[in-house]
Amino acid sequence: MTKNLQSSVGISGLALHVPPYRVRLKDWCEWNNGDWSKIKNVIGHSFRMLGPQQSVYTMAANSVLRLIERYEIDPQNIGFLALGTESSTDNSAGAIIVKGIVDEALIAQGKQPLSRHCEVPEFKHACLGGVYALKNGLRYLSSDGKNRQAIVVCSDIALYELNSSGEPTQGAGAVAMLLEANPALASIDLNESGSASSYRAVDFRKPIAYKNGTGQIEACRDIPVFNGKYSTSCYVDEVLRALEEMYERRDIKPAEYLRSLPNLFMHRPFRRMPETGYGMAWLHALASGSAADQTVLTDYCDAAGVSATDTIAEITGLPDVASLATNGCIDDEVFPLSTKVLRALRKMADFKDVVSDKMSLGADPMMDLGNIYSGALPAWLAAGFDQAVERGEDLGGEEILLLAYGSGDAAEAIPARVVPGWENAASKIHFAQALENTIDLTHEQYLALRDRADSDVLGFPATNESIVTHVGHDKGAGFQDVGIEYYRYIR
Repeated sequence: MTKNLQSSVGISGLALHVPPYRVRLKDWCEWNNGDWSKIKNVIGHSFRMLGPQQSVYTMAANSVLRLIERYEIDPQNIGFLALGTESSTDNSAGAIIVKGIVDEALIAQGKQPLSRHCEVPEFKHACLGGVYALKNGLRYLSSDGKNRQAIVVCSDIALYELNSSGEPTQGAGAVAMLLEANPALASIDLNESGSASSYRAVDFRKPIAYKNGTGQIEACRDIPVFNGKYSTSCYVDEVLRALEEMYERRDIKPAEYLRSLPNLFMHRPFRRMPETGYGMAWLHALASGSAADQTVLTDYCDAAGVSATDTIAEITGLPDVASLATNGCIDDEVFPLSTKVLRALRKMADFKDVVSDKMSLGADPMMDLGNIYSGALPAWLAAGFDQAVERGEDLGGEEILLLAYGSGDAAEAIPARVVPGWENAASKIHFAQALENTIDLTHEQYLALRDRADSDVLGFPATNESIVTHVGHDKGAGFQDVGIEYYRYIR
């Protein structure tokens, strides 16, 4: 798949920043009597925790600083700095906080700060906020931002209740992306992308405040309200609808396209989820394809012991997913037949060829990252490019597919084309290096970090990064700074 790349816009660089505090899931299983074999295969190997001197804004700023340094960016040429996050701690400001931290650090390094004429929007839609920011950054470059550059940073903290099914899928980190015309990594034509959105009520939410049993308002906790099986159904349904629009806009045959696709990257809250999402996308492509495609699907259905006719009707239909929440059927399967077929497909040789191999690039390094919400897909893209350089793979001219999702819910299907000479820009990502400095937490330290407790045991010498020095508490008539973070750059 090739295309004229002149006058294109896209991604030219990627940089990752994660906290050093690591929870190995093998240790987590010992603390909680968990099944390590199952956790390893379904979730991954480890996740990161936010430290006492770190926040969603310092992580974002540190990834931007790393991006500027590695790609030798002129800060004065940045006209658009967008933050994608669902972990904001300030409901008024967002990206401007990141800009302020970055500016202080750049000045301390003897460099110019980011342009005073830089736009600073924040985008929020669960895990899709970063991709929405990416799309708007590309639109900026294609309109009034010509001859300038844009930076999009995705920064998030995933925290779940203790002893919940979500607890092993936690994480913290940030990914910054450099966008520009004539990109060095991959070009993106948004005219070829597909979108979908639909309100899903209790899929996955983070209410800012809620009433407890006494009727009092409790303080905000950044722990989500979610329903696991229902959330998976929402994820699958919305991804299928975004793909449908992409197929239609490009006038392509779904199964033929997916067969030819060498690599794709999806929202990845944990290892098994993208396999499920893309596996269902493959079944949907066969169901809506040619007679030959439907024959392949029939073979899968026979192996699963279900009707091919009924399966085709189910997966190509438009299920009323939201009704499950309103009708008290939250644990029902939206695609019961297709789910059985996918389960059978996982045991067949076809699964490796049409599903797992296509999402293998960068998958192993992601096992040690955990879930970083809006940054999960960009991080996987960074890991994929980094690993391709390491392996000496030739991706130039290939199309890759980005499948993004945000609970609530909405999805994006965005094709991108790797540009010739991508290796130079990819060699500056250093994904593995970003994961090197670690402190493996004990159970007691893990619990302390969850409570945001300071501890000398958790001390980690910051180098060439910004930290939170303290949080304001004044509430006087002449001066107020309650809850406002103060930052400092450490050389």
